[in-house]
Amino acid sequence: MNDFCFDITQRLADTKARTGVIHTPHGDIATPAFIAVGTQATVKGVLPHTMTSLGAQAILANAYHLYLQPGSDIVDEAGGLASFMNWNGPTFTDSGGFQVLSLGAGFKKVLAMDTEGLKSDDVIAEGKQRLAHVDDDGVTFISHLDGSKHRFTPEISMRIQHELGADIIFAFDECTTLLNTRSYQEEATDRTQKWALRCLGAHKELTTGRADHPYQALFGVVQGAQYEDLRRKAARDLAQAEADGQRFDGFGIGGALEKENLGRIIGWVTDELPETKPRHLLGISEPDDLFVAIAAGTDTFDCVKPSREARNARLYTYDGFFNITNAANRRNFAPIDSECDCYTCVNYTRAYLHHLFHSKELLAYTLATIHNERFIIRLIDQIRSAIGGGDFEALRVEFLGRYYAKTK
Repeated sequence: MNDFCFDITQRLADTKARTGVIHTPHGDIATPAFIAVGTQATVKGVLPHTMTSLGAQAILANAYHLYLQPGSDIVDEAGGLASFMNWNGPTFTDSGGFQVLSLGAGFKKVLAMDTEGLKSDDVIAEGKQRLAHVDDDGVTFISHLDGSKHRFTPEISMRIQHELGADIIFAFDECTTLLNTRSYQEEATDRTQKWALRCLGAHKELTTGRADHPYQALFGVVQGAQYEDLRRKAARDLAQAEADGQRFDGFGIGGALEKENLGRIIGWVTDELPETKPRHLLGISEPDDLFVAIAAGTDTFDCVKPSREARNARLYTYDGFFNITNAANRRNFAPIDSECDCYTCVNYTRAYLHHLFHSKELLAYTLATIHNERFIIRLIDQIRSAIGGGDFEALRVEFLGRYYAKTK
């Protein structure tokens, strides 16, 4: 039984922004929504119960990492990702496709790269070693944990994600860098499309074979770098893709791109995708990017950045971000942000967090992550409300004008 569907509840005039509800077997997601990242079945340092209190509607985990440790079969035996991590809500898993880039080329997730200089079909980040090799059938890679060799194909990625049991899973794709040549981008986009069809077939077979499990929605991933023709063709092809009657339930938008082109590229893609299916933007959480992406028609987002930056002492406020370890906070007994309603801001001061970070106390990571996750979740909640009330543009001008005022 397919318990997945998407209802659009409101559209904002003169933009592609919309509100809606994604229905999954483990609950509903009101969109637009920020999907917190729990890479290894945990948002680092924060209890699942706490994430619920912060307003998180769903959590995304990483198929590559959970395949290596503890193993997708163990998660399956535990009853699936939500049961394994004691999360009472919807879950996402990515396909492992990003690891093709991060292990292969050595680049971490970035919204923009320095594209100056020579283009290359075998680009490697400075000081890195290639740990993944792509061919038309799949990817062979070396585990970052113990150096063992492994193989991902579209079929293997689908099997792993079915064992993980997330409500929303993604087709296996190849994520390129902006430093690759145009010819390689064409090859990779074509390869991703062929893999997408194989994912549909494998998904259909696994869904039939695991009929006693809740239905998992499969999203195709649109690649194509910053080339309009490649992005549009990839989106059209995925929208029309079918294998044994199975079609994609939604779509992801992936790949490295330059920040200034974000809205334009999303617009190309959403022009070609069906309006009736949800769109997920992979790896984005900066406030200005969220406004741009929502206006261009995306519904959900995920990013590890709020929690990662929290662990590095970088905290968000309505007046911009700051580093809590700076000397100015040593005797500052105000909250991180007096307008924030999170547990950390209600109960603790900047001086206390400054002390925790300098003392290398683990509680520092927990309290900082609680604040940053709540800040982004609350912002998306405000945007969703503004779309419903017709105040999206006013909120965008007011929020971004204040948030980035110190950087202008």
